[in-house]
Amino acid sequence: MLFIGIDPGCSGGVAVLDEFGKHDRTFKLDGTDADVAGFLLSVAESGDCFAMVEKVHAMPKQGVTSVFTFGRSLGFIHGLLTAYRVPFEEVSPQRWQKFMECRTKGDKNVSKAKAQQLWPSVKITHANADALLIAEYGRRTRK
Repeated sequence: MLFIGIDPGCSGGVAVLDEFGKHDRTFKLDGTDADVAGFLLSVAESGDCFAMVEKVHAMPKQGVTSVFTFGRSLGFIHGLLTAYRVPFEEVSPQRWQKFMECRTKGDKNVSKAKAQQLWPSVKITHANADALLIAEYGRRTRK
């Protein structure tokens, strides 16, 4: 069983963990639509998997263009997961951060430090830290 964590948005990422929490692979969501689709397809074809997607929404004072782009990206990810028959759930940042004991309050270094603690041999970046922790949240709560 593979667990996929998705931190949507162009500065986010996708992380894949096996059933034991071992890092399988990560992907930064700054590529083309074809890149994202190819990565998710390769994971879906690997076998039984489940995705946890961060439930996000527009923030006050966010620009119209950025909100539209973000919504398009999130819809694209949902569409790919549906097309590839990957079951998924959404989880709020507050829920997974509380569960994983890394309430960031906007400071991405908090989640990066927690991810480094859990996967010391993996190169942790701001792009993959949240995705790894979301995948781990999914693994721990879906057993």
